[in-house]
Amino acid sequence: MFQAAHGNQQALLPPAREPETGADARERTADRPGRDAFFDNAKYLAIVLVAMAHAWEPVMDGSRATRALYMFVYTFHMPAFIVISGYFSRSFAGRPHQLKRLVTGLVVPYLVFEVAYSLYRRWAGGTPDQAISLTDPIYLTWFLIALFVWRLTTPLWRSVRHPLALALVVAALASLTPGISQDLDLQRIFQFLPFFVLGLLLKPEHFALVRRRSARLLAVPVALGALAFTYWIAPDIRMSWFYRSTSAEELDAPWWAGPVMTFALFVCALVLTAAFLAWVPRRRTWFTLLGAGTICGYLLHGFLVKGMEYWALVPAYRLDTPLGRVVVTVVAAVAVTAMCTPPVRRALRWVTEPRMEWAFRGDAREAGVSRR
Repeated sequence: MFQAAHGNQQALLPPAREPETGADARERTADRPGRDAFFDNAKYLAIVLVAMAHAWEPVMDGSRATRALYMFVYTFHMPAFIVISGYFSRSFAGRPHQLKRLVTGLVVPYLVFEVAYSLYRRWAGGTPDQAISLTDPIYLTWFLIALFVWRLTTPLWRSVRHPLALALVVAALASLTPGISQDLDLQRIFQFLPFFVLGLLLKPEHFALVRRRSARLLAVPVALGALAFTYWIAPDIRMSWFYRSTSAEELDAPWWAGPVMTFALFVCALVLTAAFLAWVPRRRTWFTLLGAGTICGYLLHGFLVKGMEYWALVPAYRLDTPLGRVVVTVVAAVAVTAMCTPPVRRALRWVTEPRMEWAFRGDAREAGVSRR
């Protein structure tokens, strides 16, 4: 996921273009001057929100404020990631070296962590019969296979007329189709698709709009208003709508609620994503370098969150109290930050950036070298 205007810029997950080879070269790629600090900052801040929201799940019962915060963050945290992923997937055309990167950067991590999370649930979760299914993503691995599908279809979305409108229709129809969540989590793939397609359509000048001072000022009342609204509706709305993993029928809602919620959540997510990006720093900060390691933070923090559930840490340490929720929030933010650091990236490179030269023909390898 690279874009010429900003140089070699890695999105949440591995890019469509080949990275430099060699450990030292990859380290330089993560910190080279040509990278746009804005996007690295956005990725880091978004992954912190993802980790905190996941950590709130087991402790938000009984707290309207925590539930409202959870709902607020869930409205835009994954859409923001997906929009950025789409933006840096615009150059994908299905060339050999790009297909190689799909396999090494998405399929391999998906297979490894799908097995790892399944075994973790068997061992720590007390479910020895937990199946290892490569077609039924467990927990957060759905995003890896979703990005694989979205990126494969990039040439299609870049060739049709009105791609965003078409993607919204696909998402709305998916909300009317029960029983497709267990097949590669197709419900989520279809319902989140419009955000990826939107990212494909964006240009640098669109992101420049949210960097203006007027956009930052406007983002404040927008965010505060959204927080107040989510606090008001928090007790009454089902969180399953925000997960995009079930159809209207499966939520015992009337059929028309699916398309209505699809469009409503898309608009809400778009507004809050713009408000979020408006306050992302444009300059290099202490956490800019961490933006290059968000794949590690994303894939690893789930073990920590699931551990809270498997070992019943919430009742054991009274984490569902106001103080406990603060502790959980801080620990989640610190932990995912540590997981994005260069040492962790280097330790996981065998799975997040495997070379696998033995598995590909020369044209895929040579294309990646020639583009460097």
